[in-house]
Parts: sequence; structure tokens; C-alpha cells
Amino acid sequence: QMITENIEDFIAVLDLDGKLLYISPSYGKIFSNPENMIGNDCFASVHPEDLDRVRQMFNETVQSGTGFKAEYRFVLADGSICHMESRGGLIRNSRSQASRVVVISRDITERIKAEEQIRNMAFYDTLTRLPNRRMLDDRMNHAMAASKRSGRYCALMFLDLDNFKPLNDLYGHGAGDMLLIEVAHRIDSCVREMDTVARFGGDEFVVMLSELDTAKESSIAQTRIVAEKIRHTLDRPYALSIKSNGDAAEKIEYHCTSSIGVVMFNNHEYSPSELLKLADTEMYRAKENGRNQVCFFNE
Repeated sequence: QMITENIEDFIAVLDLDGKLLYISPSYGKIFSNPENMIGNDCFASVHPEDLDRVRQMFNETVQSGTGFKAEYRFVLADGSICHMESRGGLIRNSRSQASRVVVISRDITERIKAEEQIRNMAFYDTLTRLPNRRMLDDRMNHAMAASKRSGRYCALMFLDLDNFKPLNDLYGHGAGDMLLIEVAHRIDSCVREMDTVARFGGDEFVVMLSELDTAKESSIAQTRIVAEKIRHTLDRPYALSIKSNGDAAEKIEYHCTSSIGVVMFNNHEYSPSELLKLADTEMYRAKENGRNQVCFFNE
């Protein structure tokens, strides 16, 4: 009793139906009136999406005697989410009959948040919050596998801003960052949720359209509509608020077009790196042809 009342972990004793018989005082960290929980269903606060899985593991422990380990979520009274890691085991009576289940849990919310932060740093661009090159490569591989199964075409666009450098030269990198964030929002607004918009680096972006059509010509037509929509959207003026040397913010209007190279693909005819190189080459062709236009790779 002294151990359970002073330990930081959460200890609960349940009957074979999942009713709470005992909970340690540590439950007061996450529940306002833990003493009122005695006699209640232990699953009452489990997140609905985790409930069936947790209940099934509990029942299997009761029936087989084999302990369980689970990660799941509690929904607290204020609606916030608490991530828990629990280990459960069966207690038998003197006749070796199932009697109770004891569960020892710990709050892993901070660990989950840290893991998510690390994942975001690994797979997402810190400025625009778009997927980065690593995430793009993974999604391209998935798109290729899906294309092989369905026979549908996909499209890869390589996009570069035409006159981005003068903004940095005139107003500094802070102004450039504001423009890149707005560019990311505008591109993202032009595509479907299933598509991918990634920041490739600097003022370069990549857009991947998935699951278009099984016919190449109609897929090209769909892609051209999206590419032109992106081009026109990025062609609109940008209203930026520039601060310098502690002075009041200066409102400026900046014009920045884009050049877009596009390659269509299905199955595994090209590797992700080959597709990026082809789209990049078409992007440079768009620049050489006068900028602010879309060029398609023609096999």
C-alpha cells in the first residue's frame, strides 16, 4: 500500500468485467475526483478509436492468463488527450482461478509529443510545413506502386520561382521567407488532398498528382489544368509586411511568377530521381522560353 500510494505510475485493480476496484492516488494527476471512479467501467475514459483494441486485449488476458502491453489514449474531462502505456496481468486465487486484473500505467504524452516533433523535423520543411525531399521520395514510391496496380497515370511538376532572388537582395531573407510561406499556401490550395506538395529547397517546389486517368492524353489534360491554375495563382501580387532596423513595418507589393516542368509517369518506367531530373530539365526549358509558363516532357 505504501508503494502504490507513493509511486508515480498509475496502478489499478479491476474485476474480470473491467470494473475498477482500486486505483492509486497518482490518478489524481489526470482525473479530478479519482475516488469517484471506484466501481465504474475502466474503459469509460479510453479514446473511442482505441476502445475496441484495449477491451479485446483485456478480455484475452482474462481468458488466457497472458499479460498485455498497450499504448492508447485517455480522453480527459476538458477534452484533452492523455497518451498512456499500460501493462496488465491476471491475478489468480488460491484455487488458480482468475480473480483480478492488475494494470500498471504511465503517462507517455510528452514522449509522444517529442517523437512527433522529431518526425516532423525529419519529414517536413520547418519553414513552410510542407513535406521535404525525404517525405516526397517516400510518397513517390507509394504512388508508383499504386499506379502499377491501377494503371492510372501520375504527374510530377518541378516548380521554380522566376524572380525570387531580387526580393532577398532588396529586403532580406525575412521577406523571402514570408513569400515562400505564401507560395506554399497558394500551391496547396490548387491540388487535391490526395496529392503532394513538397518544398524541394530554396525557392523550388515539387507537386505530385496521384491517380489521374488510365489514358495518358486525358491525364495530361487534367495535369495541364492544375499546372496552369498553379501558375496563375502564383502570378498574383504578394502583399508583404517588411520590418527593418526596428522601424515600423513597411507594406510592399511584390510580383513573382513561376516556371513549371512536368513529367507524366505510371508503373515503374522511371525511378524517383529520374523523374525529378526530367521535370527539372523541363522547368529550365520553361525559363529559357521566357519564364512564367509550363513545359511538359515529351517522350
